[in-house]
Formats: sequence, structure tokens, C-alpha cells
Amino acid sequence: MITDVNVNLSRWPFRRLPCDEPARLVERLEACGVTQAWAGSFDGLLHKDLGGVNARLAEDCRKAPAGLLRPFGAVNPTLPDWREDLRRCHEDYHMPGIRLHPNYHGYRLDDPLFAELLAEAERRGLVVALAVRMEDPRMQHPLTRVPDVDTGPLPALLANRPGLRLVLLNALGPLRGAAITSLIGAGQVCFEISTLEGVGGIGSLLDRFPLDRLLFGSHFPYFLLESAILKLQESDLSAEQVKAITRENAASILAK
Repeated sequence: MITDVNVNLSRWPFRRLPCDEPARLVERLEACGVTQAWAGSFDGLLHKDLGGVNARLAEDCRKAPAGLLRPFGAVNPTLPDWREDLRRCHEDYHMPGIRLHPNYHGYRLDDPLFAELLAEAERRGLVVALAVRMEDPRMQHPLTRVPDVDTGPLPALLANRPGLRLVLLNALGPLRGAAITSLIGAGQVCFEISTLEGVGGIGSLLDRFPLDRLLFGSHFPYFLLESAILKLQESDLSAEQVKAITRENAASILAK
């Protein structure tokens, strides 16, 4: 029983991926023991009509087996109708959270609009999943170079948002050491394992990382789902640690 907090529907803009059709994606999730997946949409990166993106995402998740796909809609605070997009995610589609892509949407985390978005998400009780990276810079198309999100402003923002639940996606690797420590100390910030590298990486990370801040994430279908599962298997983890990472910590976030 695994909760995967980092899954995407639709098509990656630059190449076809295995399992980028909803039926095949659902089949693979179920075959690998995933019972709940927090799903965004690749369309949210470059499409300007985020209202349409989120409507399709909600419908695709509704068609999946009950409870398997939990939609996280895309919101871009630089667009004039972002508040309406957020309202629809919360009130019309009953999404548990939203997914943000600051580097693809062209804003920095010290932009006042971002602070306003966090405040509104906190007020509505929405989980905020922020993707630090979607693709390794070495793999990016030369005409669409997208740098990692600079998370430097986040600790100060989180200090004023004690009720905000933030999940950083694809962050372990781009962020290291002091940057991670400052974020953990700033508020309710969790990380997922999809970009964590190295043999026994989870076990080594837990020597200096609170267990309750670590989640299972695969970045599927961009990455192989089995890769994230192998990270659990190759680390020397107790049954209690595996349960916490694969489902209990995610359930706790949604229950708050």
C-alpha cells in the first residue's frame, strides 16, 4: 500500500513516455502496489489555459478507480485569473492541493504574488506541492532551458504561514545540506524521494533527516516507478520507517 505524491498525467512536452496514457498509467500504478497517487498534469507546465488543464485533470482522476488518483491542479499567480483557478480547484473539483511550477511560469519566490498565493492556499486548507525541478538541466531542449527553482526565500515566507503544508517535489538532489535544514526548521515542509541518488540513499538521509518529513514520490511516468520502489528496497529500513514513508506521512498531511 503506497501513496505516491509525485505523479503526472498527460504528455511530457518534449517526448513520449511509457505509460503517458491514463489507462496504462493506472495499470502500472496498481501493479506496483500504489493505492493513492497525488497527480498533477504535464499540461500545467506550458499551457496558458490552466482552467482547461485542471478540468481535464479532474475528469481523468474521476474516471480512475475510486481513490487512486488525487488531482492537484496547476495555479500560476502571474495570470490574471489565478484566484478563480484556485477557487475551482478547491470548491468545484474538491482537490486536496495544488501544484506549482514557478520556473516554468516565470516568477520568483520573492514575488509578492507568490506570497499572496501561499496565504490563500493556507486559508483554504490546501496542500501546496512545489516542483523544484521537472527535468535535469543536462536533458533539456536547448530552446527551453529552465533553471531549478531558487528556494532561498521560502524559509522567511513559511515563518509567517504556520498552517501551510508544503511538499517539495524533485528537490532532493537540487537541494542539499543547509538549504534542506533551513526549510525543515521553517515550517510544515516535506520532501519526496524521486530525485534522491546513491545506494542506500534513504537510510543515509534519515541519519540527519526527520522521518516524518519524508514521502514516497516517483515522478512517474517521467521516471520509472520501479526506480523509487528500489530505493526503498536497497536501504536498510525498518518496517515502521517504510510504512511512514510510503503512506503514513502522506496520510498525516492530508488529515491536518
